[in-house]
Amino acid sequence: MQTDVVVLAAGKGTRMYSDIPKVLHSLAGKPMLTHVLDTVASLDPQNIHLVTGFQSDLIKQHYVDSRHAQALHWVEQTEQLGTGHAVMQAAPSINDDAMVLVLYGDVPLIKPESLLSLVTKASESGIAVLTLNTPKPFGLGRIIRDANQQIIAIVEEKDASDEQREISEINTGIMAFKATMLKQWLGQLTTDNAQKEYYLTDAVAIAHASGVVVGNIQTSDADEVQGINDRLQLTELERSYQLRKARELAKSGVTIADTARLDIRGELHIGRDTCIDVNVIFEGKNRLGNRVTIGPNVVIANCEIGDDCHILANSHLENVVVQADCSVGPFARLRPGTVLKEGAKIGNFVEIKKSTIGLGSKVSHLSYVGDAELGALVNVGAGTITCNYDGVNKFKTTIKDGVFVGSNTALVAPVTVGTNATIGAGSVITSDVPDQDLAVARGKQKNISGWKRPAKIKTE
Repeated sequence: MQTDVVVLAAGKGTRMYSDIPKVLHSLAGKPMLTHVLDTVASLDPQNIHLVTGFQSDLIKQHYVDSRHAQALHWVEQTEQLGTGHAVMQAAPSINDDAMVLVLYGDVPLIKPESLLSLVTKASESGIAVLTLNTPKPFGLGRIIRDANQQIIAIVEEKDASDEQREISEINTGIMAFKATMLKQWLGQLTTDNAQKEYYLTDAVAIAHASGVVVGNIQTSDADEVQGINDRLQLTELERSYQLRKARELAKSGVTIADTARLDIRGELHIGRDTCIDVNVIFEGKNRLGNRVTIGPNVVIANCEIGDDCHILANSHLENVVVQADCSVGPFARLRPGTVLKEGAKIGNFVEIKKSTIGLGSKVSHLSYVGDAELGALVNVGAGTITCNYDGVNKFKTTIKDGVFVGSNTALVAPVTVGTNATIGAGSVITSDVPDQDLAVARGKQKNISGWKRPAKIKTE
């Protein structure tokens, strides 16, 4: 079944009070519109017609290099004259043999299974609407049914009678049509309503008047069809989404210390018996193995973490690979390009950047390692830094297997420290150290006897 999708994203979003188009505001780490496009892509549609208006250039710019770029057919609605008018702009590009789904760029959590059911229902009669029963229908279009419970119309709040406003079944705005019928009904829409706009929902009454039975799918998930009009609604939907994701993890075998204090902003895959403490944030694409322990206040972005690892409190990991049985933190920062080999340990207040830390090696305290390659069983003492940048270029430090680096050492790259060598504490190493040698590079100590400390000058 060929499906064309029309996504309406032309609104100004006045109540967001923002210079950013409403549909580009983020939920769970990505724009609302991207959520919709990701869902649409899973349906494998023939065409995606994206109707924009307000700040359309910014929306186009955002998606020019995205994975959706090739699939999008851009349609501009220069005047915002209602949902029916928006669909009219896309109609000439829609194949007459297609089924048409109409979605909204500010309804981010719509589920693909609901859309598939809606298209199937519409294929039977020509039109189908997705509805919701809610105790709070204020401001939303009401579903009008006849004595046989068939849908005969959708009435907007401003046009509804007092009796109709008591109806709790509302229109979500999401609809499906046979293309030929949609085009016919679009031509019959008028602006004879309170807002003087072309309502797409009027197609329901037109269809009923012509003898068409209007199909219906009803969802029980209010979040799925929640449209976002202001930042408060966005925040509330974010919390609802995060709570749902945390509960899914808990049901899949992950221990969550507090489901209300976990943020998943992207894709997350976790093995069994992993434990996640409070205020942990996952960003981008992350994969964790089995029996991983994540401490409180940790940020993990685009990382692979192996089995039996411990990421301790207040650590920040970004674009790194951590192999099995490693320990990181507390208060550690692993920057992009870092690889920890199995059994490595990164301790408190340590920063690692674009470096490989070898099998069983340790950088335990107050150190910076950048643009370096450490072999196996290296022990780096507290206060050690690799001086990798001369202000213009960056250089590599190589530390081979079994090296012991004393505390407060500066390794001035490019430099290589040979296998099983030892660096004396407080050294500044500027040239290569051969295998098994001891390197000591310190200023000579001088003791001055009879030294008196400066006295504080008295002031009146």
